[in-house]
Amino acid sequence: MSSDPIIEKAPNTPGRREMNPLVKFALELGPLVVFFFANNRGEAIVTAFPSLAKLGGPLFVATALFMAATVAALIASWVLVRTLPIMPIVSGAVVLIFGSLTLWLQDDVFIKMKPTIVNALFAAVLLGGLAFGKPLLGYVFDQAFKLDNEGWRKLTLRWGLFFVFLAILNEVVWRCFSTDFWVAFKVWGTMPITMIFMLMQFPLLKRHALEPLFDKKP
Repeated sequence: MSSDPIIEKAPNTPGRREMNPLVKFALELGPLVVFFFANNRGEAIVTAFPSLAKLGGPLFVATALFMAATVAALIASWVLVRTLPIMPIVSGAVVLIFGSLTLWLQDDVFIKMKPTIVNALFAAVLLGGLAFGKPLLGYVFDQAFKLDNEGWRKLTLRWGLFFVFLAILNEVVWRCFSTDFWVAFKVWGTMPITMIFMLMQFPLLKRHALEPLFDKKP
């Protein structure tokens, strides 16, 4: 293992570096936390930085800072491991596109639909791959887990359906509740739901693992 606690060698891949899970989680959650606090403290931020007033109300200021934080997180990931997984790239691209439309047209519908588009896209890719006999999660997480074909098929199906659920959930929340509630739900609702779902997959991972999930070697 590398002496740097932030970077570790990826298992079974000589020379390849893997980010510490806690750092990875912080980089993924960071932009959402920025979005949440910027929306709640939008007026104070504009008072401190008057030039941001031209962006519009708190949600538009939060959107601009969300975009900046997303780019910063991607740059940090690249600097640390010299590679970017496909999911953060796709999500980041959608953030920039829909965030730009939100600011340009002064219409918050675009940024509110961003999670729907991203989750629907991931669902389409995963479920579409299964339709052609390709459990695509096996290509994404093959360095993290070693599963048999049935395990990858089941895990891909579950994640595909979960992304459908997240897309529908986002549509319900932003259409039926206030903007502040939607912003808070993105951070304090979606993330815990996702973590719970991930924990629920461990029995499946254990049943179909080709090798121990956790290497106990010193």
